[in-house]
Amino acid sequence: MADRDSLPLPLEVRARLAELELELSEGDITQKGYEKKRSKLLQPYLPHTPGVERHVPVTPSSSSSSSSRYQRRRSNGTRDERYRSDVHSEAVQAALERHSERKMAVLLPSKRRSLIGQTSMDTYTPPDSSSGSDAEGSLGRAGGVSVDSWISRALHASPSTSSSSSSHSNSSANAARLAETNMHSFNLGPMSHLSLKRRGLREMGVSAENGIVIRHSADYQSDRPWSSLDSEDSLSAPPDITSYTSDPAPIFVQRPQVAILTKPPPKYGNAELMETGDGVPVSSRVSAKIQQLVNTLKRPKRKPLREFFVEDFDELLEVQPFDPSVPHPEGAESTVMQGEELDRLKNCPASLEAALLRWGAIAPKAPCLTTMHGSGKPPYTLTYGKLWSRSLKLAYNLLHKLGTKQEPILHPGDRVALVYPNNDPAAFLVAFCGCLLAEVVPVPIEVPLTKKDAGSQQIGFLLGSCGVAVALTSDACHKGLPKSTSGDVMQFKGWPKLLWVLTDSRHLSKPPREYFPLIKDANNDTAYIEYKTCKDGSVLGITVTRMAMLTHCQTLTQTCGYSEAETIINVLDFKKGIGLWHSVQTSVLNMLHVVSVPYALMKVNPLSWIQMIGQYKAKVACVKSRDLHWALMAHKDHIDSNMSSLRMLLIADGSNPWSISSCDAFLNVFQNMGLRSEVICPCASSPEALTVAVRRSQDSSCKLAGRGVLSMMNLSHGVIRVDTGEKLSVLTLQDVGTPMPGAMVCVVKPEGVPQLCKTDEIGEICVSSVATGTSYYGLAGMSKNTFEVSPVSCDGGLASECLFVRSGLLGFVGPGGMVFVSGPLEGLMQVGGRKHNADDIIATALAVEPMKFIYRGRTVVFSVTVLYDERIVLVAEQRPDSTEEESYQWMSRVLQAIDGIHQVGVYCLALVPANTLPKTPLGGIHLSETKQLFLEGALHPCSILMCPHSCITNLPKPRQKQPEVGPASVMVGNLIAGKRMAQASGRDLSNIDDSEQFLFLSDVLQWRAQTTPDHILYTLINSRGTIGSSLTCLQLHKRAEKIATLLYERGQLRDGDHVALVYPPGLDLIAAFYGCLYAGCIPITVRPPHPQNISTTLPTVKMILEVSRSVCLMTTQTISKLLRSKDASVAVDFKSWPPILETDDLPKRRCPLLYKPCDPESLVYLDFSVSTTGMLAGVQMSHSGTSALCRSVKLQCELYPSREVAVCLDPYCGLGFVLWCLCSVYAGQQSILISPMDLEVNPALWLQSVSHFKVRDTFCSYSVMELCTRSLSSLTDSLKARGLDLTRVRSCVVVAEERPRVSLTQSFCKLFKDVGLHPRAVSTAFGCRVNLAICLQGTSGPDPTTVYVDMRALRHDRVRLVERGSPHSLPLMESGKILPGVRIIIANPETKGPIGDSHLGEIWVQSPQNASGYFTVFGEENVRSDHFGARLSFGDTQTVWARTGYLGFLRRTDLTDANGERHDALYVVGALDEVMELRGMKYHPIDIETSIIRAHRNITECAVFTWTNLLVVVVELDGSEHEALDLVPMVTNVVLEEHYLIVGVVVVVDTGIIPINSRGEKQRMHLRDGFLADQLDPIYVAYNM
Repeated sequence: MADRDSLPLPLEVRARLAELELELSEGDITQKGYEKKRSKLLQPYLPHTPGVERHVPVTPSSSSSSSSRYQRRRSNGTRDERYRSDVHSEAVQAALERHSERKMAVLLPSKRRSLIGQTSMDTYTPPDSSSGSDAEGSLGRAGGVSVDSWISRALHASPSTSSSSSSHSNSSANAARLAETNMHSFNLGPMSHLSLKRRGLREMGVSAENGIVIRHSADYQSDRPWSSLDSEDSLSAPPDITSYTSDPAPIFVQRPQVAILTKPPPKYGNAELMETGDGVPVSSRVSAKIQQLVNTLKRPKRKPLREFFVEDFDELLEVQPFDPSVPHPEGAESTVMQGEELDRLKNCPASLEAALLRWGAIAPKAPCLTTMHGSGKPPYTLTYGKLWSRSLKLAYNLLHKLGTKQEPILHPGDRVALVYPNNDPAAFLVAFCGCLLAEVVPVPIEVPLTKKDAGSQQIGFLLGSCGVAVALTSDACHKGLPKSTSGDVMQFKGWPKLLWVLTDSRHLSKPPREYFPLIKDANNDTAYIEYKTCKDGSVLGITVTRMAMLTHCQTLTQTCGYSEAETIINVLDFKKGIGLWHSVQTSVLNMLHVVSVPYALMKVNPLSWIQMIGQYKAKVACVKSRDLHWALMAHKDHIDSNMSSLRMLLIADGSNPWSISSCDAFLNVFQNMGLRSEVICPCASSPEALTVAVRRSQDSSCKLAGRGVLSMMNLSHGVIRVDTGEKLSVLTLQDVGTPMPGAMVCVVKPEGVPQLCKTDEIGEICVSSVATGTSYYGLAGMSKNTFEVSPVSCDGGLASECLFVRSGLLGFVGPGGMVFVSGPLEGLMQVGGRKHNADDIIATALAVEPMKFIYRGRTVVFSVTVLYDERIVLVAEQRPDSTEEESYQWMSRVLQAIDGIHQVGVYCLALVPANTLPKTPLGGIHLSETKQLFLEGALHPCSILMCPHSCITNLPKPRQKQPEVGPASVMVGNLIAGKRMAQASGRDLSNIDDSEQFLFLSDVLQWRAQTTPDHILYTLINSRGTIGSSLTCLQLHKRAEKIATLLYERGQLRDGDHVALVYPPGLDLIAAFYGCLYAGCIPITVRPPHPQNISTTLPTVKMILEVSRSVCLMTTQTISKLLRSKDASVAVDFKSWPPILETDDLPKRRCPLLYKPCDPESLVYLDFSVSTTGMLAGVQMSHSGTSALCRSVKLQCELYPSREVAVCLDPYCGLGFVLWCLCSVYAGQQSILISPMDLEVNPALWLQSVSHFKVRDTFCSYSVMELCTRSLSSLTDSLKARGLDLTRVRSCVVVAEERPRVSLTQSFCKLFKDVGLHPRAVSTAFGCRVNLAICLQGTSGPDPTTVYVDMRALRHDRVRLVERGSPHSLPLMESGKILPGVRIIIANPETKGPIGDSHLGEIWVQSPQNASGYFTVFGEENVRSDHFGARLSFGDTQTVWARTGYLGFLRRTDLTDANGERHDALYVVGALDEVMELRGMKYHPIDIETSIIRAHRNITECAVFTWTNLLVVVVELDGSEHEALDLVPMVTNVVLEEHYLIVGVVVVVDTGIIPINSRGEKQRMHLRDGFLADQLDPIYVAYNM
């Protein structure tokens, strides 16, 4: 392999190679791009033997001594130059080793293969697309050695590079220990991905018809997308990481064949095999990971803070108690420090314009500015004569050539924008000086490169507030600005309309000879405005007066010892800060020669500025610690440079605590080139206070530089303590010199009254001087708080009569008046009462093997407010060649290191793909834009780790249960604890005259067939909106007779046999039901299997048949063929089915004898359905109960034969079956039937049918309402144009067994208001298993009411009414009017005692229409016998009640019902079996899910459930898979903020995965079973720690 240094390479090639290596280390190019470009550069210079294939080395060789020395020095730069500290690195290694005894692997999230594939190197965009695209595919990587591994080897062998550290030779051992360290208090195992197989839409229970993707209902427990498990070979054995053992084979989850509800919740399917005694499944990898998470969370954490917030009706904030262990400042009060006296310079110009005139006249040939170029162009030198003439020319054109003579555009005092690139300081200098001569105010800003530049909009707001209408720029810059189609500069978002003026001489008019600007002495007029970006992203303009600018230049002249014709090197941004103050302003005042080294040249040749020092014998160089670091990386032994001429090396960011190592390492390496230690001069500055302090170039009379090793723990409490115990968590600070001449410096408390700090206390540094900023432009209030500060002493008196300016820097004044800075105020994060600096957190993170996994300099730390405290978030750009496992290992080490060093937890750690974070103009990360992306859920991380369990220590205390009060002391008559007993009833049926009372439905049908044979009872609407078929009374009677004959003759059935009716929604189902009644059989309606998902839906049908003991199955010929198909035989053996009777061809003769029931209490049909908790329950309905139910509905809705009712419900269970099959026969009204399945093809079918038939009463489900709302939201205008009219609708009732969905009904009403739907027409009904219809709004009575309750009170089983819009308010809509003959009472579900009005309890019902009981197989009637035979523990103990299993409350309103009595409203809160008890509080899943759906725009549906005391959230993602990880912090945040719960697991799945039954209710237990059995095929599973 040829070595680079041994090859005869030209200088430009060597410079290009150095640039490539620098780009690689900075993350500006990928490893792959580096290798290809390097190979292309070296290929022409490699020796080539004919016939031998050329192999190009991809890494430098270590054979030569020079290259090895080069490697050693390069290895010094493995961390960000801002945060390099070998002492800190050793502390991090030691902190990691303290946990080395715990051998635990990190708990990786579960990703789908398609998502994992996106993290390969080839799929990444290089960080700088311009530097890695031209050589793609040129050479392979065969035989290449990784540069990272080379750097790692070099790092292990690197010598000491910092005078502040004892030795760095142990870094190899540290790295080895780090590689072995895979444990900490947060880490979990196992390190394996779920092997998940992707399913098609058809398999997932989703069909696509006519371009509309529809979620199929999952009404039964096995009718779900994941019932069909993956093959055994696709699942690897779960790791054995606990004491539990498991079988690697997947276990088929099957529901029990017992149709009862049990409490505690039952084991589902083979749950007895899946669970251990602790309730943890051992045959599932997901479950194993959850168990590890539970075990980890059981470990003792750091001592939690005392809860400062008590969750009560009113949130009470407790005062933090005094902790004697917290350090407090003990020193004396600090004083105001006076800087040295400002000596008036001899013969000093009275203003900058006067200096410009002087030097232009007496020294026109003197060099003013030399600009270096990175493209190989010769340097360009601007003389003072040219500067004067061009500035004069520009000033004349600004005032006299823009606009007209009568109405010029610019006047003295107006603001203009200066838009110049960083490689053109000469044009900027001319423009700045020209503005000073024209007395207009320049506002230097960055060049807008694209329409979406980070922070560009805020810059526009600044220009608008300053009234900027003119922008000055150069011709070259103007050509590069984005243009519109007309060729003009594009209008940037938020920017005012600007007139772009080119300042090149050829574009300007020559001023007349007599023109000469008025040269004034410096005054208090505004000289220029410098912009500043705040922590929140807002941009402020800081005004600097001409007097302040002149005085500042004089102080810098005295401090730096500038004299005429000296040469200074400037590497800084010349448009703002120290670069502007030294290279533009002070240089003109003193006739200095400035050599400007642009950023582009630094990337090509990082040593260029050092070479310029030797070439020009420069006295001063203005650099950043970044430039020192780059020079260390690119240093070679044979560099022709001499730094002995340097008097001052000004470190612009020397106030950053982490610049000290760069300064020390730079001094060690470059001492042999004449660099002296006293030359290095760090300084502190801010836009408001300008230069705060500069360390003077030391001589024999000056004091030595000061350093302090401070305890980081004490610093977090704002206290200065020198660390004497050699602890790990220390921060080494260097002084930044003494205050500026003529200035006073003091340290005040950052918050509240500006009181002087004590000598051992950290505070904000304030400066009083003429040479400071004056105000924030246009912001008088903020300006007063920042620029007019009057420090006060501890006794309340003024510490000084002068006004001070806040610098925004935190620090203290040390011995000898030396100023120490600990960090910027805006980087401060207060977490748990302690303050941490973002730079310190970054430094700790980068000390943990940063080069392998993330890019240096692409890391940002900020805080977000979650649950009344700040939480730390760390975001970094991840290298594309790092694996996910390595990244999570690194993240776990970072969490451990930060916890060990800073004793603070990181709330969220996110890694994003390379080159995706918003950048500042000079390549840094834009903090506020990154934070905003995180808060909006638009960061798109590729790896994320949330640690809320370790960070959130201020959760509200759970309430303790109070002892129950005895019944004798609380009940007096009908009063409970002083309130009316919560009981209500519908109309009394005994007082209602109803001549058409029948006990048996079969008798009713026969009577109607005789009296009104041609009256149409049922009309079925097909998917096209036309009448598909209809049934009259006589037709239904005759058809039922034939079906009875079929049962007698072919089925050989006897009275009381159970018959399963497997029909699609339609008239066949109705005829089959009455045919069973005519034959004396017991019908059970069953949903037919879905032909496109038969493998999962068919076992459900089979189970219901077995549980119901059906001896026969009646269906259509189509479904019968489906049962015989090959696909069906795979799921269920056809031979196992009972006899199947097809009703397409019925016997032509009628039944000779119809069955006549005699016992009203005998069974008429079985009603099977799946509860929201996933339990299959079948109830028995008697003849008397069914007749009473039909009679109540008839009276409530005023149903008569002349009425028409539209029904769009699932016809298989509950009130939907009653309205579809029974009510028309009993009451005689015509029912217009619309199948909900047809709405999947034609969403407007239901509403069009209601409009066409002019129906006044209609019934639907929430799924139907949601489908209409979602699908027709943009079609209301076209529907109205086609004649859709809903003005005749009197009642639109939503049939459900859950809490009314207020938001959905309101959206539905609002959407269809334009087509005549009145909001008062929409209401809800409520029924349950024990009583299919308890409440139904009906046609008369008061409108349904909505109340707002405190959601926090509900968690403690209390009801507290609040105003609409109150915090934590929850809207609850009345569930309809209580049906006639129904009595309701609210009882305590635990004590079974009655409860007072407006108190939460279980709804009990007593009515003749109650179901007779649960239908069971194994004689376990007593398991839930109290559901149908409950009695109160005190009060009325004789009445038998049925327990609904739903929580709610009654409230007597001021409204009156039809009888003139006050109306009692029933409000349903939720199912008792669904209540999740977490942290001693009770939660309803719907409340948490509502919050989660609002959290992010891409969440279409979600469901929550608990598992081993962890809250699991499943969210459906409506977006690309790379956005899946955005949902994890959003979900975690919103649940914490609104419900005070920590989410344990976040599962992101595709749309349509969460099972929903035909009533629109989520089947959460099915979802839980599928998740624990690894059958969801999730996109991403995050385990919060």
